[in-house]
Amino acid sequence: MSDKLRLGVNIDHVATLRNARGGAHPDPVAGAWAAIQSGADGITAHLREDRRHMRDDDMVRLQTLCESEDIPLNMEMAATSEMLKIALDLKPKAVCIVPERREERTTEGGLDVVGQHNSVAPIVRELTENGSRVSLFIEAQRTQIDAAKSCGAAVVELHTGAYAHAHEDDNIELAAEILKTLQDGATYAHSLGLEVHLGHGLTFDNVSDIAAIPEAVELNIGHFIIGEAVFMGLEPAILEMRRIMDAARV
Repeated sequence: MSDKLRLGVNIDHVATLRNARGGAHPDPVAGAWAAIQSGADGITAHLREDRRHMRDDDMVRLQTLCESEDIPLNMEMAATSEMLKIALDLKPKAVCIVPERREERTTEGGLDVVGQHNSVAPIVRELTENGSRVSLFIEAQRTQIDAAKSCGAAVVELHTGAYAHAHEDDNIELAAEILKTLQDGATYAHSLGLEVHLGHGLTFDNVSDIAAIPEAVELNIGHFIIGEAVFMGLEPAILEMRRIMDAARV
């Protein structure tokens, strides 16, 4: 297996709580600071077109915090000219390009890099030349992995949402089938020289098999950790996720 698996904590839903009432609290940057102090290896934040979670000034403050702590900020963004300009100005260490639709509650499914290759590739190139390490959030399909490689991405983040849903539904057969697809996709991506991350819908109950994928370098987890923090606190939630991930790598 690779070295210790990294945990990226997505703090979008600290902003969701703030935005439910307006005002300044709870501050997602304070959430990021607490996550860093609790052992997060990176901070992920999605600046959406409708700004339902993060605001532009949040991203600036997050970048300042992460730079001061030498922790990577992973900016999730749609492949649009607006977001490209913001990311080029912000210069986060990492950018993850994701699909985005206004009507969705959260990102559902992977980016169609095959179908959007000609629009995604120039964005990947500009971001890379600007100093950001670019990842594409995709399904674990060879055609999408090949397209990600062709676009010049350094990283693929494999979408684990379908696996999480099957696990939640106690559909053991389907969960095992999807897990095998993720394992095969990770092996294939690694063989092409791509770094492999995984994320979406991961919880204490389903993360072990994902964390055990040998080629996995990083997991990005947000909604569940922030939700559990309501009951047990952010630090205990992160430490418990870290414990389960580490145990899966033994």
